Amino acid sequence: MNIKRIGTVAAIAIAGAVVLSSCAANEDAGNGSSASATSASGTDYSKLSGTLTGSGSSAQATAEAAWAAGFQDKASGVTVNYSPDGSGAGRKNFISGAADFAGSDAALSDEELSGSFANCAADSKAIDIPVYISPIAIAYKVNGVSDLTLDAKTIAGIFSGKITKWNDSEIKSLNSGVDLPDANITVIHRSDDSGTTFNFSQYVDANAGDVWGKEPSQTYPFQVGDSAKGTSGVASAMASASNAITYIDDSGAGSLDKAKLMVGDKATEISADGAAQVVADSKQVSGRSDNDLAIDIDRKDTAENAWPLVLVSYAIACQEYKDSSKGELVKGYLDYVVSQDAQQAAAKEAKSAALSSDLSEKAAKAVASIK
Repeated sequence: MNIKRIGTVAAIAIAGAVVLSSCAANEDAGNGSSASATSASGTDYSKLSGTLTGSGSSAQATAEAAWAAGFQDKASGVTVNYSPDGSGAGRKNFISGAADFAGSDAALSDEELSGSFANCAADSKAIDIPVYISPIAIAYKVNGVSDLTLDAKTIAGIFSGKITKWNDSEIKSLNSGVDLPDANITVIHRSDDSGTTFNFSQYVDANAGDVWGKEPSQTYPFQVGDSAKGTSGVASAMASASNAITYIDDSGAGSLDKAKLMVGDKATEISADGAAQVVADSKQVSGRSDNDLAIDIDRKDTAENAWPLVLVSYAIACQEYKDSSKGELVKGYLDYVVSQDAQQAAAKEAKSAALSSDLSEKAAKAVASIK
């Protein structure tokens, strides 16, 4: 199984992890310790054979590596190629038929759903199935600063270019006793069509719309700072920057410092549990088909330890495929992805939150409906 991204050091690490994990899985299988080849829903993984092509969310990349390794142990006849090109590219590739499934940190729009999907049966549309829940970090690298608190207003001001110095009075007011440098802020943001950008912009629009002044978008709306492609590109840009700040899926933040977020009147530390809490408090998007589980995230959730700067990333698949054998492969893979084992593996490797029992049950039902 392969996870492909061309031209990045991060890709080599990801691909290496998949190869090593797959080898380990096969060694375990040889020792008679592999897990059952039949899923809880009755899918016989051992009978699956073929190649799957996925494209999309770079935030999902680490999780996809973990899922690929685990799936290899159960379905050795299937090869899964996932390319973390970004959510927008993934949806476009899926719509055009270049990918069998997409990973996306934003659900399909009404406009996208109104069109046709090359790999779907003539009378069928695509469905959004949540597979990955993760907090988005406000990660920074500032000389002499290892403890930073920000609220939605200051975040909106920084990333829109209205706040340009680290010792700006608005930042200082939230960080009493912190020696903030008289240094220019370097903003690093996504250059590609990004679901992480969409979730980030939803958060600042909901909580500081008067400062942000832009509608939520998958493309970054300001000519501010420096840009980089994908989660790994942003992480690389931050590694070589100084006095810099970015928004990034927590799986890609590495050793960067992470700001606390003012949630209500409390400075809150980033956590997968806090992200999961917000998703549990949120409702499904209305007007969708029965098996489309797009979630309308409550960006103003102020519950204890909640982290409303969260993304829900989806697997996008046909409800019914033109090629039924392809549908069986997608169904088999996603059946594993939403399982408890796969969700826990992703949580360990990507610091994501496993799907709640309620959401996992709904996701498994949606997967089971794929033809």
